Amino acid sequence: MLYKAIRVVFSQRVLVSVLILLQIALLFFFVTTSVKYFDIIRVILSVISIFVVFIIFNKKSKPAYKLSWVFLILAVPVFGGLFYLLFTFQSTTKKARVQMESIIQETRAFFTPEDNALPFFEKEGRDRLRLVRYLQEYAGFPVYSHTQTEYLTPGEAKFEALLRELPKAEDYIFLEYFIVEEGLMWDSILEILKEKAKAGVDVRLLYDDMGCLLHLPQSYPKTLAEYGIKSFVFNKFRPALSTLQNNRDHRKIAIIDGKVAFTGGVNLADEYINAVEKFGHWKDASIMLKGEAAWSMTLMFLQMWELTTNEKIDYFKFRPWQEEDCPYESDGWVLPYADSPIDKEHVSEHVYMEIITGAKDYLYINSPYLIIDDTMLSALALAAKAGVDVRIVTPHHWDKLLVHITTRSYYRDLIEAGVKIYEYTAGFIHSKTFVSDDKVATVGTTNLDFRSLYLHFECGVWMYESRGVRLVKEDFCKTLEACHLITLEDCRGNALLRLVQNVLRVFAPLM
Repeated sequence: MLYKAIRVVFSQRVLVSVLILLQIALLFFFVTTSVKYFDIIRVILSVISIFVVFIIFNKKSKPAYKLSWVFLILAVPVFGGLFYLLFTFQSTTKKARVQMESIIQETRAFFTPEDNALPFFEKEGRDRLRLVRYLQEYAGFPVYSHTQTEYLTPGEAKFEALLRELPKAEDYIFLEYFIVEEGLMWDSILEILKEKAKAGVDVRLLYDDMGCLLHLPQSYPKTLAEYGIKSFVFNKFRPALSTLQNNRDHRKIAIIDGKVAFTGGVNLADEYINAVEKFGHWKDASIMLKGEAAWSMTLMFLQMWELTTNEKIDYFKFRPWQEEDCPYESDGWVLPYADSPIDKEHVSEHVYMEIITGAKDYLYINSPYLIIDDTMLSALALAAKAGVDVRIVTPHHWDKLLVHITTRSYYRDLIEAGVKIYEYTAGFIHSKTFVSDDKVATVGTTNLDFRSLYLHFECGVWMYESRGVRLVKEDFCKTLEACHLITLEDCRGNALLRLVQNVLRVFAPLM
């Protein structure tokens, strides 16, 4: 125990955190102890803050995000503007953006399927044509047929599917996860990866440094290398104030030979499969693709691998079925999509908004968090007022108290508009799913909060008239049996709680 404590205290991550705190302390010391020049420094920094406010208002970003920063600057006029400049204007962020743009341009042609689905949507699926056209022609994510979808819930179902599919790999296994933690789930998967790597399969793991901060040792890539597994840490935690620290890889992707792909909310840790209990029963959801659309997710992984490692990749060599047709028949249309925080294009938000505005009969949503801007709030309210049966399930047992309090602050506005809000009383619901009108659904990694929608790398799978759509709906309806319907009376609370919620909503974009 003493050795572990010493190792933690002197680990790189603890030292990095100390360095960041020292930077903040030195900045504060410089300003407050320069008594002789304090008035001059205060005036200069106040002028900078005023200048920054003008920059914020003219910047292309969400109004709620602008309001949060302006409020912070008004509250702390001396430091507020300076902190904004330190967090925003950085070469590392710009460098990553340029690099990602180059990778996307280089790989865009590889996404193209053999059959162009746009003519079908122009003729038969016009209610969803706008979204398909946006994703395919602008965002670069085409829609595929020749794909089978299997909806997997809860996390145990994905775990079982992984244990079944991973041993079938012949060429490569690619894994990209926000959280990897040693335990039953990861240890079981790791044993398969060791065997496959030993047999010559190209096994790669990409994991987020912040997500695994308390779960994996700093030297873990070296440990995996001893097993023949290539691994890299995405966006290492650095001893500097940086906006890039906010851009986490929140995606959960598993690829087998480019023919089978998984994504959804389930990380590689035991709470996701209820092997350990943290917040009651953990309800999660994933989607497994078999067929053409799995190649799209393979490309997403390889793009992130190149961004992280700077390794030039021959993308074409990973393409499956190069000399034969894809053997899988279609059970509908499938469109995997990815979202990057450094391209200023909010793909996940656009997918969600198009589903909301396109709903005619019903719209059912699962999300662990519900912290949204006025645009999405208004869209959900308008759909309910127009007669759409809008239902949203959030957790009753929280994992982050302040986030949960903020989530509940949105209930009143939505309920008054006719939206039905439920809390999952059996535990914590981590599923991120939308389903509407028995036609369209999406399963992915994007939460309904500012951090997930605008700051993280995310991904998802949009489905149209596929088997997965029906299964997402059936699961939602079954989940309601373990939920409590929230009423306006439940939202009243006391004056102090409402005050706290109002304050938290102002700073929600910065959480």
